[in-house]
Amino acid sequence: MKKILVLSDSHGKLNPMFLAVEAASPDLMIHLGDCWEDAGRLKAKFPQIPMERVPGNCDYSNEQAVRIIEVEGKQLLICHGHTFNVKMGYLNLELKSEELGVDAALFGHTHRAYYEYHNGILFFNPGSIGSPPFETPASYGILEIDGSTDTLRYDVRFL
Repeated sequence: MKKILVLSDSHGKLNPMFLAVEAASPDLMIHLGDCWEDAGRLKAKFPQIPMERVPGNCDYSNEQAVRIIEVEGKQLLICHGHTFNVKMGYLNLELKSEELGVDAALFGHTHRAYYEYHNGILFFNPGSIGSPPFETPASYGILEIDGSTDTLRYDVRFL
């Protein structure tokens, strides 16, 4: 079983990310963009924990904005969400996820937590760890993938 810490939209706020890592004790960290450099600083503080990351709309990076990674036999699409215009709806992300045959699509950009299964695919946004909407606490996601039982569990946690 793998426990994955899913973070997005840190926007220069490092301490909430550090607290999330300490609370979750993850096997893997995924940073979904805004800010690319924050993810690098997080990796430097916790070098023993593997990290995957993608750039967001506020990042100046030539790295791939949309990637697919495999964890415990599950295909995860990771992106910030701006390339699919998720602030206007999830249809573009849903269509691409179905086309690619992924098990889950992880995204940020809206700063609001969201999770729903649609056509057998988990769509999961952990919200913002660094810049949550007005009067909303910072949030992060936990994904647990158990390849031996083919299960994927998710949770949003608030600081």
